[in-house]
Amino acid sequence: MGFIRHIQDVMRFMQLPKEQRRLTFYSAGKNYWPHLEGLIREVLATSDIPVCYISSGKDDPGLFLEHANYLTFKIDEGFVRNWLFENIETDVMVMTMPDLHQYQVKKSKHKVHYVYVQHSLVSLHMAYRKGAFDHYDTIFCAGPHHIKELRAMEVRYNLPKKNLLEHGYGRLDAIIEEAKKRPKTAKPTDAPKHVLIAPSWGNEGAIESGEGEKIVDQLMKQGYQVTLRPHPQTIKFAKNKIDSILKKYGNHPLFSYEANVAGQDSLHESDIMISDWSGAALDYAFGLNKPVCFVDVPRKINNPDYKEIGIDAFEAEIRKKIGIIMTDNVCNVGLLLNMKLSAFHNEFFFQDSNKTGADSLKLLLTTY
Repeated sequence: MGFIRHIQDVMRFMQLPKEQRRLTFYSAGKNYWPHLEGLIREVLATSDIPVCYISSGKDDPGLFLEHANYLTFKIDEGFVRNWLFENIETDVMVMTMPDLHQYQVKKSKHKVHYVYVQHSLVSLHMAYRKGAFDHYDTIFCAGPHHIKELRAMEVRYNLPKKNLLEHGYGRLDAIIEEAKKRPKTAKPTDAPKHVLIAPSWGNEGAIESGEGEKIVDQLMKQGYQVTLRPHPQTIKFAKNKIDSILKKYGNHPLFSYEANVAGQDSLHESDIMISDWSGAALDYAFGLNKPVCFVDVPRKINNPDYKEIGIDAFEAEIRKKIGIIMTDNVCNVGLLLNMKLSAFHNEFFFQDSNKTGADSLKLLLTTY
């Protein structure tokens, strides 16, 4: 039944008049909606351009937004989606998905302008696979480091120059705006400090390697309030590691588990974060000026040739400015709580990223 429904949504999209499917967004699911929502709302609020939104997540909030110029399509990952991508007719396609045209998801055989929107602040040459962005036409860049990395890759591999937009980062904007709205209430002096554990994923990540459970053990013994917020890929591929932690502490009053990384509550409510190579650590530090304790696990390297372009990864260079690196995998919470972070306005394009991005998309559409 689900397969038939996906086919029906594909046909519904393909049968739309061309002028109604000039601008299309694709999301792999709910965790990517926060990176596209602001752009979509800005386009809808400031123009009469119809927006098509395709998602592979049944619980993606983007599927439930209502607007006269907004159409949604639920199409699961797999053959049907891949066929649609190879045959899609749209002028501009906006996505947060790297590796376009490298694996299952191919570019359309029709003329389409592909736009990549960042869903993390990390480097583009180490944290992603080689060639992950080669087939995009326009890339929305969160900060100067993204432009520097992309231009260096173009030179090193003799790639055509892309259109690089000084976009900013919508997720960061949303965190900053939410912080302004939240009431500033002082916690009781005897309340335990709240530690958020939010690492990345991968075989050598904090949770997958087993270090995460040891850290939770230490913090719980010391009486801290702990929130575990694993990466969606960790939940998918290392469920046994998470289950082991939940078996110990799932019912403990000072422990909580958060599976929705799109939410913000734990970011605002916690005092410090423990992470490894996750982009969430950068969101936390730059958006809330809160420090991060980094688990000393090996770098998350998805491109073993990243050194070829002669630039170190941004997430490696910035670590000591936004926190401390654990020694013997013990986090000095007291030291971290006293750490004062400076402003980081030179590291990112702090601006109204939604307006900047929406204006760029509208301009792109005028060229077709």
